[in-house]
Amino acid sequence: MTSPDLNAGCFGAFFAKRRSTANGTSVQSFSRVTANSQTRTIAYENAANPKSAGEKKSISNFSPFCDYSSGKQKDWWLLEQEPLPSYSLKADDTNELTRNDIGNLIDHTLDKYDAQLRVLSLRIHDHPETMFEENFAHDLLTNFMAKQGFKVTKHYLGLQTAWRAEYSQGSGGRVIGINSEMDALKGLGHACGHNLIAISGVGVAIALKAALQARREVSAKIVLLGTPAEESGGGKVILLERGGYEGMDACMMCHPTVGIAHSTSIGSTNAMQAISVQYFGHSAHAGNAPWEGTNALDAAFLAYSSISMLRQQMKPDHRLHGIVEGKDWLPNVIPDYSKMRWIARAPTSEEVEVLVKRVVDCLRAAAIATGCEIDVKLDVAYFDLHQNSALAQYYTDIVGNRYGLLTLQDGSSASTDFGNVSYAFPALHPAFAIPTVPNGGNHTPGFAKASRTREAHNATMTVVRGLSLTGYRVLTDDEFFCKVKATFEHPKGA
Repeated sequence: MTSPDLNAGCFGAFFAKRRSTANGTSVQSFSRVTANSQTRTIAYENAANPKSAGEKKSISNFSPFCDYSSGKQKDWWLLEQEPLPSYSLKADDTNELTRNDIGNLIDHTLDKYDAQLRVLSLRIHDHPETMFEENFAHDLLTNFMAKQGFKVTKHYLGLQTAWRAEYSQGSGGRVIGINSEMDALKGLGHACGHNLIAISGVGVAIALKAALQARREVSAKIVLLGTPAEESGGGKVILLERGGYEGMDACMMCHPTVGIAHSTSIGSTNAMQAISVQYFGHSAHAGNAPWEGTNALDAAFLAYSSISMLRQQMKPDHRLHGIVEGKDWLPNVIPDYSKMRWIARAPTSEEVEVLVKRVVDCLRAAAIATGCEIDVKLDVAYFDLHQNSALAQYYTDIVGNRYGLLTLQDGSSASTDFGNVSYAFPALHPAFAIPTVPNGGNHTPGFAKASRTREAHNATMTVVRGLSLTGYRVLTDDEFFCKVKATFEHPKGA
């Protein structure tokens, strides 16, 4: 699989101190993260070439778009802390879920499968695999879903480690999509908790199947996608382009991070564009005849200086990160080759497009100034995440009233390929806090250890319950789905 040698996505700063009340926040209060039905495009190098799907590529642990902080660390949920007292459940008057047996059935189903899901999580955690090489996780999860009565498609749409598990009931009806990520970080393992994301999707799918089987009159479909290469490579973008999400009425997933104990977030994430540039010069003896050379390293450093100057004119919420690479450099030889990798981020995809143009101008100007040839490629673009306001509001109510979770709504400067999915149809992607150690945010050894703990598993399962109930309402409540659809198509006027 041809893909950028980058680790894109992840979550480290979803959580801030501002609280969203569990039962009183209006739909309009989430307007910052609602979706727009018009798909925006950012040019990028298509990483979805099926002919190169079998190629392997080494992956460095370069991950500049993960913000590991979460405000002040004193607010983080730390492993050594005593658990907070349980919240008292409030009466849920927003729907009928707690006035019938469906909520209890979902809870009972997830309790029944808890131990098995824990084993799946630990096995994936202890066998980390990087982008497009998640073969162990692919086989483990597809075999498990097949045993649960799902129709499973392995190696989905030409991606070796993508998969699809489907359960249909009746004829027609709505389709709910769920995502399970599986990839790890080279050298760090599951330091972003994708072992937890993997089982979260499995748990939601199993719970929804049990709920539908309790209501045989309901026609509906559950589609769980195993999505590779979130950290780098944009697996969801490839699946989206190839039709993997076609037919879904809404899609959901979740992601662990650091933050306040027993909390979840429905904030947005930044759009992101990765840029690769190569400079080609001419070598020469640096001491004897340097004038005969064309210095590719000079081009890289001139570009770096230009972009550093550009940062002074950037908006405070924009980000640029880059590194310089080379091969066979020697101090007495004029370098004939250099490579740079840059990442541009901004709150919206439109803003990223403008920023990327300015960066590319800096890169090309350096080539002109030094006489080098240049090759610039825009890699897979990650769009900003649009949380559907109706889904977010209902999820907030459920996890607050039924499970006592605190919901936050501040956004993150991190990025995810699920952002592209959220441009296609209504989507929900809450983050949730797991206990860790000081300085143990996402993409650290501390977080890798944290994602294996029982406390992290329990936090995941609570969010799975909330997503399951939210998905169930999408499938069974016509009036609610109309609201979900309206807030996607007209986010400011719904």
